[in-house]
Amino acid sequence: MKQRCFWAQHESMHDYHDREWGVPVHDDRLLFEFLILEGAQAGLSWATILKRREGYRKAFDNFDFNKISRYNEEKRKELMNDAGIIRNRLKIEASVINAKKFIEVKKEFGSFNNYLWGFANNKPIDNKIKSFKEIKASTPLSDKLSKDLKKRGFKFVGSTIVYALMQAVGMVNDHEVSCFKHKEVKR
Repeated sequence: MKQRCFWAQHESMHDYHDREWGVPVHDDRLLFEFLILEGAQAGLSWATILKRREGYRKAFDNFDFNKISRYNEEKRKELMNDAGIIRNRLKIEASVINAKKFIEVKKEFGSFNNYLWGFANNKPIDNKIKSFKEIKASTPLSDKLSKDLKKRGFKFVGSTIVYALMQAVGMVNDHEVSCFKHKEVKR
């Protein structure tokens, strides 16, 4: 049996842990997907969001930030009635705003990937976690990134959400060193 991170012991989390969490992501569409999903998670469990991930992909045009940036009031109302996603007006509005800001960052840096990974000097930070108790909710780096995102007009990008994003897209390797993924991601 594979040794996994403590938080991923439940079978429902295996696939996400084993295939995605902490694996470096450089594709702008996928980075945008995680940005929106991490914001949607605020106040909820990640398992709740994972259960609705396909609903989000369908409702949000597979996270096409160009399309989402043009969502009008009618589309936003439609999303408020979509049982496949978290129907929170502020989170839906934030998704549209963040799509617009995402495009602005892409224009400035050539890609959102260049912007985001620049905060980590373009390589994952290995925190060498021995126990899940060592994992932080935020760090000085997530504070810095959060502050910059907010300055640019992004919403639902507090330091805790940003750190969860950094973990999800592999900017930080917070797999426990005893976890089989720690070595795989480290390569």
